[in-house]
Amino acid sequence: MSDLRLRRSVLYMPGSNLRALEKAKTLPADALILDLEDAVGPEEKDIAREQVCAAVKSGGYGDRELIIRVNAPPTPWGEADLRSAIEARPDAILMPKVSSPAVLESIANHLEALDAPPEIKVWAMIETPAAILNIQKIAAARRDPRTRLTCFVLGTNDLAKDTWAQLVPGRVPMLPWIMFTLAAARAEGLTILDGVWNDIADVEGCRTECRQSRDLGFDGKTLIHPNQIEPANTSFAPTEEEVRRARLVIEAFDKPENAKRGAIKVEGRMYERQHIGMAKRAVAWSDAISAKGF
Repeated sequence: MSDLRLRRSVLYMPGSNLRALEKAKTLPADALILDLEDAVGPEEKDIAREQVCAAVKSGGYGDRELIIRVNAPPTPWGEADLRSAIEARPDAILMPKVSSPAVLESIANHLEALDAPPEIKVWAMIETPAAILNIQKIAAARRDPRTRLTCFVLGTNDLAKDTWAQLVPGRVPMLPWIMFTLAAARAEGLTILDGVWNDIADVEGCRTECRQSRDLGFDGKTLIHPNQIEPANTSFAPTEEEVRRARLVIEAFDKPENAKRGAIKVEGRMYERQHIGMAKRAVAWSDAISAKGF
């Protein structure tokens, strides 16, 4: 697991804001979504496309993962966005409004027609009621390598808009959809990122929701302001106590006298062999964070 890719903090950056694109090079975010869609007004779409693609080509972002969110192909800007994004060669292209497997099939056809390099992956926004109802089929599209699908990004604001569900603390109205989507992602080996916290002035509220995201099983959280990076990075990192206990569990099962045992006691708690994988994941995350430096 030494090649683990951290996605604790995934920050949206408006493509129309050149200063923000430059500042992003210094921010301690694991990944950046350079946005050509929701964060950019119609009159700024062309300049945003030009600026984002130039920024990706010029580099300077270190080991931060770079994702370009394009406008959907049926829109007036979609085809140009996709073509320019492919030329820029980001780590991934984030597709909005993926509501059925047919959307991913269409994108695959577009990428093939444009000779997109195989290393460019596809991330899918899950942000419509239809997407929730089709989520198992959408996730299963990962089995077709042509789709390049590797990650789900939850769009909670759009889900709230289309369902009239309230964005309340704890997100009780949305929990069934969230967990159904998460289960579908895990069943197919996809990364999954939580939606954004809207109140940029409420950093502690963001921290609380980041902790909920981690408890629910997300890999990380999408963010809309730099002051949300620290709450995300710390919330999705295993604590020192979790890592200490994980190492003890691994060491205990590695002892010759425990080689054939299905369950053992460590510091008063019972652990089964299935807990070894969980323990190794915690240690791998801790090591990856230490190597990253933030």
